Amino acid sequence: MRYVIIGAGAVGGTIGGLLHEAGREVVLVARGAHLAAMRDDGLHLTTPEGARVLRAPVAGGPQDVELRTGDVLVLAVKSQDTAATLAAWADRPVDGDPGRTAAQELLLVLAQNGVDNERTALRRFDRVAGMCVWLPATFLEPGRVSAAGAPVAGVLTLGTVPVTDDPDADLATVSQDLVAAGFRAPVVPDVLAWKYAKLLSNLGNAVEALCGPLRGNDTARELLNAAVDEAERVLVAAGITWTGEDEQAAAREGYRLVDLPGQSRGGGSTWQSLQRGAGSVEATWLNGEIVLLGRLHGAATPVNALLLRRVEQAAANGAGAGGHDAAALLAEATQQVR
Repeated sequence: MRYVIIGAGAVGGTIGGLLHEAGREVVLVARGAHLAAMRDDGLHLTTPEGARVLRAPVAGGPQDVELRTGDVLVLAVKSQDTAATLAAWADRPVDGDPGRTAAQELLLVLAQNGVDNERTALRRFDRVAGMCVWLPATFLEPGRVSAAGAPVAGVLTLGTVPVTDDPDADLATVSQDLVAAGFRAPVVPDVLAWKYAKLLSNLGNAVEALCGPLRGNDTARELLNAAVDEAERVLVAAGITWTGEDEQAAAREGYRLVDLPGQSRGGGSTWQSLQRGAGSVEATWLNGEIVLLGRLHGAATPVNALLLRRVEQAAANGAGAGGHDAAALLAEATQQVR
């Protein structure tokens, strides 16, 4: 089994790098300066086990990869890039046969936040699995990725989409390989229940990106709590269930973040996007998912709607992370419902 990691940034680079280190066959797919850096000098990966350089094969896109029977495509791009990326890979031939395509034959694992990527994938791919990613990782500099989780690098919960009594047969092997690479990787019947739970926690990405670290910032925490409370009301209105806190805590029992020598973790994925000047963020598929469901089911979502607007404005304007007052944002959202 070979893993084609499409989007070898913070999450994809960590997953692919550790699979490669564990002796699994891997191709890291990236673009731009990150691709060039890995081609020239390998992937610099730092974890609690230390810093090392991994020289896994790299590629710039589907044109650079000859797909084979048994390959697993792991999609780790941001949600705003999902549709275009899958369109580029779907019709790639397997074993050189244009009558056998990636979309028809290969397992696609979505290592992404949000809950809409699976719907997008199912429009093209026959075999789709979701992955609920609990993997705090950092990618701020081309060619360099770090992940500070211990005693495992992350918790990667897997499941076939849609829910079925017969999970994809290859998921058991994927799980085993991820465990060998230093992850927890259970296969569950309803992975989307886990991803809806993760969605609630990811609503804080925009708060952190706009207002700075949540730790010690009571007003930012109040803003986040308002966004999550609003989202839970929306999910209930939509008839959507999510994995409870006790079950999530059990899955992450003993998991913690540690300080990495010479590394600083400034924030999550949205914070990192603003810091890198990426020009886009995935808030449309996080806070925006709550706004969409609220509009469909008659529930007001002023907090998440405001967070979505502000963080997208920051990305479009090239603003760095931080600089917004959480109390002012919460007051503005509250004013909108009066």
